[in-house]
Parts: sequence; structure tokens; C-alpha cells
Amino acid sequence: MKKLLVGLITFSMLLSLSAVSQIINEAPLDGLFPEESWSVNKKPIPYPPIRKADLMWSKRIWREIDFKQKFNQKFYYPIDSQANWKSFIMIVLDALKEGGQMTAYDISNTDELLVPITYNEIVGRQTDTLPTVGRRPYPPYEEYDTLIITEFDPTKVMRLRIKEDWYFDKQRSQMMVRIIALCPILMVERDGQEQPSPLFWISYAEARDVFAQALVFNEFNSAARLTYDELFWKRLFDSYIYKEQNVYDRRINAYATGVDALLESERIKTEMFRFEEDLWQY
Repeated sequence: MKKLLVGLITFSMLLSLSAVSQIINEAPLDGLFPEESWSVNKKPIPYPPIRKADLMWSKRIWREIDFKQKFNQKFYYPIDSQANWKSFIMIVLDALKEGGQMTAYDISNTDELLVPITYNEIVGRQTDTLPTVGRRPYPPYEEYDTLIITEFDPTKVMRLRIKEDWYFDKQRSQMMVRIIALCPILMVERDGQEQPSPLFWISYAEARDVFAQALVFNEFNSAARLTYDELFWKRLFDSYIYKEQNVYDRRINAYATGVDALLESERIKTEMFRFEEDLWQY
């Protein structure tokens, strides 16, 4: 009788444990389909082939994307990463942390991809330790030495610089563009004002495999999800030119400020448009 009672108790405990594990493992459906079905397995859109003999004209342009602009907010959000939805900087940092997927290059005066740096070096440079003096809030209110540690905050990355080459392909009779590199910009507070601090450069051609599998929020249709590779390919961002290739190798803000700098940026954009238009005769 005792053996039968022990067997019934053991059997009931096993049933309860299996029921609990089933509840834990089988989470309720949060959406129309399981989250795994939204995962992407795309490849980068292939570049159109180009021959050096067909390269009739080219110019290097540097642009800057401001995440505060409404049209560019898809780069900044979400602040808290989700399963298949991350901000642009978190996608880049996760790829650098894992290693092998993407390479970061140190900032140089010429914006060239020369010196590779690691994820730990990037985070370490943005971690600041400031010695200061504190005062105890209770008697005898004596002072003591302490340290204020400021850690790297990815949410402070508010801009993105783009280095790209515009060229005219005479075989296609078309003005085309190819993005060369990207540079996230950290906004730091100095003397009560926000100042841009470039973090690193990454090769866009190398990062395309990662971007082709990273989803971007589509405000018009959640079922038609875009990837960052498609976003850059279709140029679904708003930006302004802050530098063009010139003999002085200087930026626009070196000789123009305020409204004049914006007008100079528009002048460069208009000149490239007119160059393509002037090649045709009607």
C-alpha cells in the first residue's frame, strides 16, 4: 500500500513538473506569426559592374546624417534592442564584438581605413575616469577623494558620416554613387555644448553582409520589412554634404558657417546634378 501511495505521489509530481515546463517553453504568440519567421536571410544587393575605361568622371563626397531628423529616426531607435530589431549603432557594435563580421578602423585626418582597432579599444576610449573631491552629507562634513566613471553610452551616437564616390558611367550614360565607408559620431558635452566625437570608420563593402540581415522599421507597412542594405541602396535617408574633394582637403565649415555652410552644401549638390544634365542635348 505504501509503495502504491509513493508511486502515485511521484507520478503526480512528474505531471506537474511537465506541465510547468510546457508553460515555460511554450510562450504565447506575440503577433501574427512566431518571431523566428520574421528573421531575414538575405544577401547584399550586387553592385553593377564597372570598368575603369567607362569611368568618365568621379568625385568624392562626405555626408552627415543627423538621427534627430524625423526621417532619420529609424537609425536611432529602438533604444532597447529587441529580437529582430536594433538601432544602427547596436548592429555595428554587436558585429564588432563578435569579431570577423566587421572591422573598425581608427580615425585619421585623411579618413582612410588604415589602422584596425578592436571593440574593447573603442569602448575603453569612451570610458572616462575623472578624479574629484566629495563632501560627506553628515557631520563632521569632511571631504574625501573619489572617482567619477563615465562609461560608453551607445544612445549618445546621434550622427553618421558617409564617405561616398559619385561617378558617371558612360556605358550606362548614368550618374551613379557607391558608398565607401561609414563613421558613427558620438555627441559629447563639453563646456555646456554638445560636440561631435567620431568613433571609428568601417568599410561599407565589408559591412554589407551584416546590414543585409539587419531589419529597419518601416513606418508604412510592418509586413514589408526593409534591411539596412536596402535602406542605403535606395538612399532612404536625409543628409547634408559637409565636404567635397578639393585641393585644400578642407571641410565646408573651414570657410563657411551657419546659413552660408548650408548654401554651400546645396551648391555642391546642384553642381553634380547640372553636370549630368549638361551631358545631354535635347
